[in-house]
Amino acid sequence: MATIFQTISVIKHSRNCKKLLYSIDCHEHDIDQDLHLESMNTMTTKPDENPGPHERHLLRKANNLLFGEQQFKLTDELLKKAQQKDRNFILEYQKEFHDVLEETVALNPNEESDVILKLKERLDKLYEISAAINNKQDELKPAIKKLLQIIMAAVRKGAGNDAQAQDELNQEDMAREAHFQLLESSLVADLLNPQSPIDSKELAPTLLSIDKNDLLLAVQIFDGTQLLLLADDAEKLIEELNLPKENKLRAEENLVIIKNHIAYLNQHQNE
Repeated sequence: MATIFQTISVIKHSRNCKKLLYSIDCHEHDIDQDLHLESMNTMTTKPDENPGPHERHLLRKANNLLFGEQQFKLTDELLKKAQQKDRNFILEYQKEFHDVLEETVALNPNEESDVILKLKERLDKLYEISAAINNKQDELKPAIKKLLQIIMAAVRKGAGNDAQAQDELNQEDMAREAHFQLLESSLVADLLNPQSPIDSKELAPTLLSIDKNDLLLAVQIFDGTQLLLLADDAEKLIEELNLPKENKLRAEENLVIIKNHIAYLNQHQNE
């Protein structure tokens, strides 16, 4: 079996790796050009077809009665600011990915395990960030997965014939895959984003107003204690706001979903 060093060396000198590094540089240039052109453009800003995390949350809040005094009308200025934040976020992400990729391909044949594990943690975090970015960045997600596979292969090799260690790595792989599936929801991706635009005070109105399918995924990233506090905030919010019947009904239905998940967690905790 090829060593991690041999595998990484092949990737480092492959056309795909060089193409990926070049692609990142081109994306950075394109975004800089977009920012320059936008600053010269006085026309009305249009919502992006694939909005980033800041624009998505702006659209969630706009004209949303559940945000109470925080609600607002969507304006050209607000939309432009959100889109610029998303572009800056993409640039930061691309730089971090570029750095991690170069560090990975520069690994030594007998690299310390701590170095490899730290790279794995950074790649896991980068995947979370990539999920929060719009579809134009999708080509980086499979690249991160490939790098994670390489890192995990090295960790498995270090575990050798230790059955318990190999079993724990299998569980980690399954947990990672389940986590990545949750990140397919833009709301989950926004909530787990290290630079999440969703403030803690906005959790209740956000979850009470979203689609049920997104909510069913979102509740899975919270523990029982967090959900109890969230349900309490949500209940108070519904009572305090004078919502139209349709809005109130949807909020109450979402609150039931949150409470049902709390009951599910309690049931399995006591088993």
